[in-house]
Formats: sequence, C-alpha cells, structure tokens
Amino acid sequence: MKSWKNLLYQETRKDYYRAILERVHRERKSGDMIYPKQEDIFNAFRLTPLDKVQVVIIGQDPYHGPGQAHGLSFSVKKGIPIPPSLKNIFQEISTDLDVEFAPKSGDLSGWARQGVLLLNTYLTVMRGRPMSHSKSGWERFTDSVIVGIDKYLKEDCVFLLWGSKAQNKESLIKWGHVLKAGHPSPYSVSGFFGCKHFSKTNDYLLRRGRRGIEWTEL
Repeated sequence: MKSWKNLLYQETRKDYYRAILERVHRERKSGDMIYPKQEDIFNAFRLTPLDKVQVVIIGQDPYHGPGQAHGLSFSVKKGIPIPPSLKNIFQEISTDLDVEFAPKSGDLSGWARQGVLLLNTYLTVMRGRPMSHSKSGWERFTDSVIVGIDKYLKEDCVFLLWGSKAQNKESLIKWGHVLKAGHPSPYSVSGFFGCKHFSKTNDYLLRRGRRGIEWTEL
C-alpha cells in the first residue's frame, strides 16, 4: 500500500521543489503574509491519505484574504464567511441530491476525511495577490500528484474539473473517470448549475465497489 511519502518521494527531492519551499520561507521571513499558514500548506494530503482517495477536486490557488485558506481547495475555516463559489457548490448539491443543504460553515474537512482530495494547483499565495505564486513551481508538483494518483488508483478515482483551468489537467489523466463543468464562480456558474456531479460521482464509485461520498457531511 502506497503513501503520499512513497508516491512523491522522488519529486520532493528535486531542486525545483526545494526552491519553492525556500521561496515561501524567505517571503515569510521578510514580513510578507503568505496563505495558508505554514502548518496548513499540505492539509489536503494530511486529511486524505493516498489509499483513501476517491475523488479529486482541483482548485486554482488558495484564498488570499485573512483567515480563509487552510490548505483545502474551495474550503474556508469555520467561522469565516462562505465564499460565493462555495455557496454555489452547496446549492448544486441541494438541487442535485434533492436535499435541504445550506450549511453555516464552509469547512470541507469532512469531505477530505471521506476521501475527497481538495487539491489546489498552487499551494500558497501572497495576501491580496491572487496567482502570486503561480510561477513558483507548485504547478509542476501538483501535476505530479495528479499523474501519481491516476496511475495508482486507475479507474477507482473521479476527477472533478470545474472551469477551463482545471480542465487543462485532463491531459494528465489516463485512467480516472473525468467529469467536467463550468466553474462555480458567480461569473460562470450557469455552466456549473445542473452538472449533477455529486450524484454522478457517487453512482460511478458505487459501480466500482467503492463507498461514495456523503456530500452533506462536512
């Protein structure tokens, strides 16, 4: 049984990966505010062990406002107002599954513990500067994560690609089941509403003999 450490061992020994961590450390030391906190950067991997992964949801970069980011794509810490994209995700779940679902918290840790890898393309960002670490090397690392999951789990994983940037990752996926829709942002949500990705994901997982996700359990 593989672990993240085994899967990513060679990648984390490469010069570019060490350069990313050195850059983040240097910027923090100089007084720049970097999100998420150092201890939260790899939360997605900590909460979702490789052998538990069933679903991968690919985001862009962490939220760049105070107190929001905690290492899970689309998720915010308890007590933080729910961002518009996440509200739209919750609305689609409610419609798709025909349930009342309007949680007060946007913390998706419950999904992560069930096997939903909430993976941002870039794992850090500077305060108030979206995409500020987009050229730091993170994308090379997270692309290797996607490829590694795909090779390890093969057909036993669903990749949810919302929006054009996430859909650019489709070429990395050779085995997994891919579902595509518009991004849940208010600017493109018409292409997201009605996608029924949450029921479709569970239908696929159950056909593969996997347990599916309780989407209303955060």
